[in-house]
Amino acid sequence: MTDDISASGTGSVPDSAVNRRHLLMGGAFCLASGLAYARLPQPVAPVIEKPAFEKLIPKTVGAWEFETSSGLVLPPPDALSDRLYDNLVTRTYSSEQNPLMMFLTAYSNTQDGVLQVHRPEICYPAGGYELTPTQATKIDNGVGGTIDANIFTASSRGRTEHVLYWTRIGDYFPLAWSDQRLAVIRANLRGVIPDGVLVRISTIVPEMDEALPLMSKFAAQLNQNMNAQGRALLSGIPA
Repeated sequence: MTDDISASGTGSVPDSAVNRRHLLMGGAFCLASGLAYARLPQPVAPVIEKPAFEKLIPKTVGAWEFETSSGLVLPPPDALSDRLYDNLVTRTYSSEQNPLMMFLTAYSNTQDGVLQVHRPEICYPAGGYELTPTQATKIDNGVGGTIDANIFTASSRGRTEHVLYWTRIGDYFPLAWSDQRLAVIRANLRGVIPDGVLVRISTIVPEMDEALPLMSKFAAQLNQNMNAQGRALLSGIPA
């Protein structure tokens, strides 16, 4: 009886069939893994060494001259700070004709949706400032276009600072944190990990109505005094 069941084909599968099945399955898994890896978003912007990045920022901006690198409100320190930015440049510019301008730019060649540039609305409250609501604005980029930017006023005991800033994530200029994350997602869907930059300009004068034209002028002249690579990185202006 045992011999009859074995002969009818209901016994064990031949080793050769098992091996062929495993080989086909393994090949399919390898192909799927390769396709998935090929579709992973990839960084498109190279890392810029710190000395090279600092040279992109001019020491003369119109009537303003570089004075010092200290005295600015900085992003809060944390365990990820070394990973958040490839480059962080802080400068104060003085002028005989104009108020002091404080300038900060933070750049990273990868914005992956987890690590993203800080927005100033985080930095200032961490330093003890109270903020007015952020308002969207457009400013002249100095070379025939505009930049979507934000403004707010930060106040603490004995100091009021008016702030103009913009963020560039790849080809986008998001005005809110949610827009910033969406810009990363859109780039990822195109197979790209975008770069990102924060540019912040601030000054201390009595009113925002007085501060905004001055900060906008500084931003326009900053682009005019930078080379093509600097304008592309900070303001998204095609080189």
